[in-house]
Amino acid sequence: MAEDKVISEKKVKTLISERQQHRVVHEDDLEWQRIRWPGEWGKVAFHPREGDPTEPIFGITRFDPGGHFPDHAHEFAQIWYILEGECTVAGETIEAGSFVYHPDPHVERELHTEQGVTLLFCQYPGPNTGGRPIYDERFDLAERQDEVDEPVTF
Repeated sequence: MAEDKVISEKKVKTLISERQQHRVVHEDDLEWQRIRWPGEWGKVAFHPREGDPTEPIFGITRFDPGGHFPDHAHEFAQIWYILEGECTVAGETIEAGSFVYHPDPHVERELHTEQGVTLLFCQYPGPNTGGRPIYDERFDLAERQDEVDEPVTF
């Protein structure tokens, strides 16, 4: 019995030494970036990259008063938490303190905000589709495209 415990402790130490540690990013260390939809800005703490392609896109997005986006579809999954303000999605008012879950695949229904809204979001590879979040050419834009030129299905 004591021998099993020793093996178990060694195994745990090996697993711990071989795994990555957590990473910390403070909101104040991130600049607001222009994102693709009218009035949308974001601070992205984590996103998929060459060294870590399975990292989710995680951050804060803010829509200025009057901000909006049209119906559009994704293959990945996504969760929002409304930090402040409110928005209307497909006719439903969603207020601060609300969680919103988008399974994969999903359609994000048309969003509008009259007063502005700020939300925490996490986009992650879809467990059903395997679809990956899209970072490139969606965040930190020099300028936004016309809405009619934005792809709405991925």
